[in-house]
Amino acid sequence: MSKRLLIAASGTGGHIFPALAVAQHLSQPHTPETSTWSIEWLGVPDRLETELVHSYPLHTIGVGGFQGRPGLRTIKTGLNLIKGIWQTRKILKQGNFDGVFTTGGYIAGPAILAARSLGLPVVLHESNAMPGKVTRWFGPWCDSVAIGFPSAAQHLTKSQTQWTGTPVRANFWQPDPLDLPIPDTVPLIVVVGGSQGAVRVNQLVRDAAPAWFDAGAWVVHLTGNRDSDANQLNHSQYIALPFYNNMAALLKRADLAISRAGAGTLTELAASHTPAILIPYPTAADDHQTYNARSFVDAGAARLYPQGDLDGPTLQGLVMELLNDGDRRLRMTRNAAAAAVPDSGDRLADLIETTFAGHSQ
Repeated sequence: MSKRLLIAASGTGGHIFPALAVAQHLSQPHTPETSTWSIEWLGVPDRLETELVHSYPLHTIGVGGFQGRPGLRTIKTGLNLIKGIWQTRKILKQGNFDGVFTTGGYIAGPAILAARSLGLPVVLHESNAMPGKVTRWFGPWCDSVAIGFPSAAQHLTKSQTQWTGTPVRANFWQPDPLDLPIPDTVPLIVVVGGSQGAVRVNQLVRDAAPAWFDAGAWVVHLTGNRDSDANQLNHSQYIALPFYNNMAALLKRADLAISRAGAGTLTELAASHTPAILIPYPTAADDHQTYNARSFVDAGAARLYPQGDLDGPTLQGLVMELLNDGDRRLRMTRNAAAAAVPDSGDRLADLIETTFAGHSQ
């Protein structure tokens, strides 16, 4: 039996990559009883989904988030939300969709409201330990809210929650070979700022890296494309790239990661069993990256440092301490592996199957 699913995921890799992983699972039914799925995508013009979503037809609507103090911009955002609901209703009706899956963010609002106005089921996935405003507001409107961190449930008491973990791309379980010229025996530090990069973290790393080079370590530094000083450091043991596609192989090779604490990045660190120093983005909505990071610290998989507490020499010392303590890194590696949910994609696909089947009865 074939079903039609509209996936609403937009903006950042943290929203898009888990949705792509779910789409991949649904496109390859794992039991004879599961449905076959025809999947299309709902996004926003000029966002990351226009670059990442290639295998599914992409529909776009013009919506934005409610940010900052109330004012004229808030009114415009509200009007765009209403317009987005009607645009999504039209897409759902014309496409004869059976329901919606969304990974949150501001595109989830019109997707959820449009689906509910048509009596269609909705499954929402919230990857963060501190759920975003959209999830807290609209979660009760959804049939099911899947959560990436068990602790998120305490903030969603009015929603029907189920812990599934957060899916990662399939190649994290079977990565391609690493295609960077890094010797097999050297310590490797990988710096990850998230899909938007992290300019302040980049600055800290450039200040601290010379001492790591002297100790024999190599650094692969994913700078993003917003750092005007990205090419300021040159060294034979240093590789700076705006982005890198084969993150599974890179993180599996790493001895240590320095990273922001977005939920998608932490999921990939767990899947690759990579110990990390986490520097949460200080102005993230509801400080959700700090909540995410604390979950990994509590699991013994990472160390957490607020950005405001760090300078180059401090970060230099923290990294050297961990590079010189192999036993501690081994414990962190094991704890990161224990935090992974390898069957998260299956769990979430099963939840969508069950929810949609129950809705149609």
